[in-house]
Amino acid sequence: MRLFLIGALILFFNSSFAQDEQYSSYLDVNYFKGNIALHNSDILHLIQGRPEGVIISWNKKTFGFKEWEQRYNFPDYGVSFAYQNLKNEVLGTNYSLYAHYNFYFFKRHVMMRIGQGVALTSKPYDRETNFRNIAFGTKLLSSTYVMLNYKRERIFGRFGLQGGVSLIHYSNANVKAPNTSLNSMAFNLGMTYSLSDSDPEYQHTLKEADNKFTEPLKYNFVFRTGINESDIIGSGQFPFYILSAYVDKRVNIKSAVQFGVDAFFSNFLKELIYFKSVSFPEENVAGDEDHKRVALFAGHELFINKTSVVTQLGYYVYYPFDFEGRTYVRVGMKRYLGKKWFAALTLKSHGFKAEAVEIGVGVRL
Repeated sequence: MRLFLIGALILFFNSSFAQDEQYSSYLDVNYFKGNIALHNSDILHLIQGRPEGVIISWNKKTFGFKEWEQRYNFPDYGVSFAYQNLKNEVLGTNYSLYAHYNFYFFKRHVMMRIGQGVALTSKPYDRETNFRNIAFGTKLLSSTYVMLNYKRERIFGRFGLQGGVSLIHYSNANVKAPNTSLNSMAFNLGMTYSLSDSDPEYQHTLKEADNKFTEPLKYNFVFRTGINESDIIGSGQFPFYILSAYVDKRVNIKSAVQFGVDAFFSNFLKELIYFKSVSFPEENVAGDEDHKRVALFAGHELFINKTSVVTQLGYYVYYPFDFEGRTYVRVGMKRYLGKKWFAALTLKSHGFKAEAVEIGVGVRL
């Protein structure tokens, strides 16, 4: 599973970072310090000090030589490494590697960075030696971070400054229990260093009618899989399989709306149904309930070059066993491999409670 996650991450962000006359790049280093957010009362004992750390990033700037760069106001993209001391001997320290995009607003003085990657934690849950760490059930975690900064480049020669707020999220998405996850809210202050003497000129070549994009209905078929575990520690990891079919309609060059159906074959529910039937008779679980689920969903796809961001909201119409409610959310990324085929890495959750990281492959016809 770990190799699949890492491989899928590389697949999404294997763009060429080669330097040429159409691009320039810069480094930034940010120190951050803040608090762990109390999103679940079960982690109250894990909130002690003020976690701190550093984020080091390499960023490739775009100047509109490709049309998608102009559509998104000339974003940056790159890689980040983060070190975080969680100020708790139970939690230890985390080391993370991300791929990220920087988006700009207000004459490029405000930057919003979105990064997705993997983290390595030094002290995961262990039944005998670290049973209090219910946040991280595995050593390898999925991690997301968002940074909102005020930024000024080249204030002193090639050096600039930036500062703002950051959110860092760690979770293994129920690959293995326990997994209450952690969210760190922090203030950050950093310095930038441009790696070139000057930048190319920004291009403004898009036609006025660029956003008047039309495309016929597209039919999508996706197969997703992975492994996960229920919240019962030691109940076992099981594979799951998801078949999806949906239609999408491009409303403009950037966005498409989606409507479709999901069929879930989640084997961990078989074990959970049996466990509930023999351990909690007051819940009236017979033990022979069907573990399969079927749902209808609506969604949105945001196209960014060959990568797109997917958000979907679903409702179970076939729901024989109650597990975390009848609605769910799916968020994630797709990477197109040509005009029709794509790979997908998505997270399915019920509210703030993750059910699974889904690795998928699909076709858009």
